Amino acid sequence: MQPALGDGWRCSRFPPLDSIYASVLTDVNIWNICFMHCCLRTWSKTRDLMTDHLSNRTLDWQTAEPLKITVAPNGARRGRIDHPALPITTDQIALTAQKCAIAGADEIHLHVRTDAGKHSLDAQRYREAMAAIAKIAPELSVQITTESAGIFDVKDQFDVLKSLVPDAASISVREMARDERLAREVYAFVREANVYVQHILYSYEDIDLLATLQASGQVERSGCDVLLVLGRYAPPRLAEVSELAPFVSAVANVADRWTVCAFGKNEQAVAEEAIRLGGHVRIGFENNIHRPDGSLAEDNAENIRPVVNIAHALGRPLLKETAKS
Repeated sequence: MQPALGDGWRCSRFPPLDSIYASVLTDVNIWNICFMHCCLRTWSKTRDLMTDHLSNRTLDWQTAEPLKITVAPNGARRGRIDHPALPITTDQIALTAQKCAIAGADEIHLHVRTDAGKHSLDAQRYREAMAAIAKIAPELSVQITTESAGIFDVKDQFDVLKSLVPDAASISVREMARDERLAREVYAFVREANVYVQHILYSYEDIDLLATLQASGQVERSGCDVLLVLGRYAPPRLAEVSELAPFVSAVANVADRWTVCAFGKNEQAVAEEAIRLGGHVRIGFENNIHRPDGSLAEDNAENIRPVVNIAHALGRPLLKETAKS
């Protein structure tokens, strides 16, 4: 079984040194033992530095992609009882989108709700929300969610994709794995319909699932885009900055672009690390409703502005600004 995020390099891809020493010590040739000892020490140090250099490196901003900021303003689970500014209705979602676009967001990760405020994959509700956003925040691109949230099956997720044929959608490889036969149809459809897919990864096991999908030809390796999820909503687990670099290194063989979202008050600290590492960020009340000090943020836009300031301070170009130039 793969480790939880935060266990870093203690995963099956890198066997423990003790087991390697055991096999080496069966060789009675002392010179071979000494040679292997030196090699293993070098490998151990290299393995540790693989994450250290990611955290400490200074990127060449002339070759790094401009930073894309996505806002996820509501998600599937939280309500206005959790935060009075969490958008539920179409009008609330559109107004939030407008404020976040002004604050610096390039894209909205869109969830819609029923009249009772529950998570929905209703295509008509999506159309209404997308039209409302386009009317007052036309510069903001829209990525719809296909999240099941423990309510919808793969058929429901496929139905909304076929009905909307959106420009962009997020799809969890873990959720698709619930129905392998239908998943093949989903991936074939989005490829044929030219839907830009961001594959959601919650764990190292999900990386393996994505690699399998790519090996089978269901998902294209070239240009693959992933969302790395740090922390958890339920049971609650706060995202930690130390989780990011190992996760980024682990997805290097399956993705060309990555974005991170982080649960809890460390959202901004994780975003800063992502900016340093050349990734993109997703900010919003879906994952975090707090400021770094633990107090409630005023609204989604408040937590986007510091990310823009961090990017400016680090010299990372913003997609929004480069698009205007």
